[in-house]
Amino acid sequence: MLQLGAIDRSDDRPPYRQIAGMLRAAIEAGVLGPGERLPSEAELIDHFHVARMTVRQAIQELKGEGLVVSEHGRGVFVRPMPPVRRLASDRFARKHRDAGKAAFLAEADKVGYAPGVDRIMVTRGVAPAAIAEHLRLPPEAEVVIRSRRYTANGRPVETAVSFIPADMAAGTPITEMDTGPGGIYARLEEVGHVLARFTEEVGARMPTPEERRELEIGTGVPVLTVLRTAYDTADVAVEVCDTVKVAPAYLLEYEFPAR
Repeated sequence: MLQLGAIDRSDDRPPYRQIAGMLRAAIEAGVLGPGERLPSEAELIDHFHVARMTVRQAIQELKGEGLVVSEHGRGVFVRPMPPVRRLASDRFARKHRDAGKAAFLAEADKVGYAPGVDRIMVTRGVAPAAIAEHLRLPPEAEVVIRSRRYTANGRPVETAVSFIPADMAAGTPITEMDTGPGGIYARLEEVGHVLARFTEEVGARMPTPEERRELEIGTGVPVLTVLRTAYDTADVAVEVCDTVKVAPAYLLEYEFPAR
């Protein structure tokens, strides 16, 4: 069995929190790796000489933190985490589009994971009020809506929904399932909307039940939200992308001048 310490009865923390702390430390140190099974309830009860409820409270605390998951009939396992993606500020640089790579593929090359995209849907509809405001469109303006899910090494890490003014997307592969090399931004530049800048609004929250299912995460795992707006050289907003990212899978990195 995993080597664990003993409960300190003089500690102000209740026993279940001490047990959770020891298991957490083992996970963070890599002693218990992703996908490994934790000691069973019976083993933990025998080791710590505590009641079953105390052990269950400790496991529940780790579940709430998103560190472990239960599998019915099999036990409790360390949650397999997707590889950390460092989102650098140059991920939308033209050099990547010129090489035929959208931002997600460019990041995959840097970090070394196998990228994937699935659940692609392309529709037309009215822009939600907040999106229309970012795109500087009048109410009821029509947009092309592209939604998809991204995976890293086969694990979901992000959902993204792009909104592009319908007149800009008309007649381009943006309205098709496959946008071609370089993605949406390459196609926009081909029709004259040369990109000049981006803005991003970053937030953090707990996921909705639907997002948990889509991203295959537990109730204790937070998500990052990034709302990005792309502008061309005429300062026209050409796309808004609303993304929801599995927080432990990302490290956001921004570089900006000190002036």
